[in-house]
Amino acid sequence: MSLVDKLNYYSTRKSFKYGIPFLIMMVAGSFGLQQFSNLRYQYAKKQPVTPEEMKKYGVSMKNRKDVTLESEYDKVKSVDIENWENKRGPRPWEEQEDQPTTAKH
Repeated sequence: MSLVDKLNYYSTRKSFKYGIPFLIMMVAGSFGLQQFSNLRYQYAKKQPVTPEEMKKYGVSMKNRKDVTLESEYDKVKSVDIENWENKRGPRPWEEQEDQPTTAKH
């Protein structure tokens, strides 16, 4: 039997037609999932940013105990939502002279 005859014989078999691609997909899939798992565990070890690190970069953070749901609700409750004015923002295609100025320099 030559190589071509063996290949033709095995290509008609169900185990060769469906089994070999299945095994290849299982092995390749396990390697693919391993890469995704490595990413997950690599970034899961990262610690949250501390206020000391943020101060080093110039960002000030509030103390967690100072910001509560109740204090933020009180801030929102004090906003007057009945009397407000709609101010139109500048459009990119308009010139600076056409825009109304609200702040005086």
